[in-house]
Amino acid sequence: MKKWCMSLVLTGCFLNGWCWGFYGHRLINYQAVFLLPPELIAFYKPNIEFITAHAVDPDKRRYAVAEEGPRHYIDIDRYAGSVVPRSWSKAVQKFSKDTLQAHGIVPWWIQVMLQRLTRAFRERDVGAILKMSAETGHYIGDAHVPLHTSSNHNGQFTNQHGIHGFWESRIPEIFAETEWDLLSSKAVYLKNPLDFTWNRIYESAIASDSVLRVEKILSERFTPDRKYAFEERNGVIIKQYSTAYSSGYNEMLNGMIERRMRESIFAVASFWYTAWVNAGQPDLKNFVKKEISPDEKLEFETLEMKWKDGRVKGRACD
Repeated sequence: MKKWCMSLVLTGCFLNGWCWGFYGHRLINYQAVFLLPPELIAFYKPNIEFITAHAVDPDKRRYAVAEEGPRHYIDIDRYAGSVVPRSWSKAVQKFSKDTLQAHGIVPWWIQVMLQRLTRAFRERDVGAILKMSAETGHYIGDAHVPLHTSSNHNGQFTNQHGIHGFWESRIPEIFAETEWDLLSSKAVYLKNPLDFTWNRIYESAIASDSVLRVEKILSERFTPDRKYAFEERNGVIIKQYSTAYSSGYNEMLNGMIERRMRESIFAVASFWYTAWVNAGQPDLKNFVKKEISPDEKLEFETLEMKWKDGRVKGRACD
């Protein structure tokens, strides 16, 4: 992977507790561009900086909009003993909208984003295509994180506080560029995006137990002075999981995080491709590199300000 692309991905990542997840989301969107067919690469690649930078907008929006939080997760374990209908209307009928919102709605929200992206392609709205693409990639990436499918989302019930960021942020930051193979097969058309999404959700849910159990085992083998290390980030000394501890966790998970990231990249590219096909495969040859409008600039600046303020509205995941 090119060094310059990593510097692009990392820009602005170390400002607060959400920054580690920013790395992964940006990397997923960046890599997804290269799994697209030529007709789409010709449009997406000139706009890859936008697609990459705005992959994290949904997380920033959590500091401004209370309704944003449930769009990032679903606590499947809250439905133990019950079958969750895959369609939104049937799920609402069975559990009520308030219950679904309380436990997270990410599989259904991904379908909403797919519809919005399809409409943007159909209307040939360049700004909307890029915005919806970047944000759709975020929610799909979240669906591939095991702890986004568990009420014990940050190990708060098992005395493992911080494991969320450890899994989805610290490990990729250390290994993604130097050791992981994130190349995947080319994007495919998804005949049933809802089923595809739910299959990935249940894969994540099954893996959540291992994410927690393996860290518990590893923690017993490390003294605190070996488990943690102090590192400098943008002139600030922070306490972080040590490289040795991170390496041990990655090995004990047998490549789980690498696989989930690679699967995320494939899924994001496939959703983008599916939206384009469903829109009638509009010709994008005359689409140009996106220029930010004054209204969009104001929106992004507002998100940035709210994010830096550091007060999450609703449930925090890290």
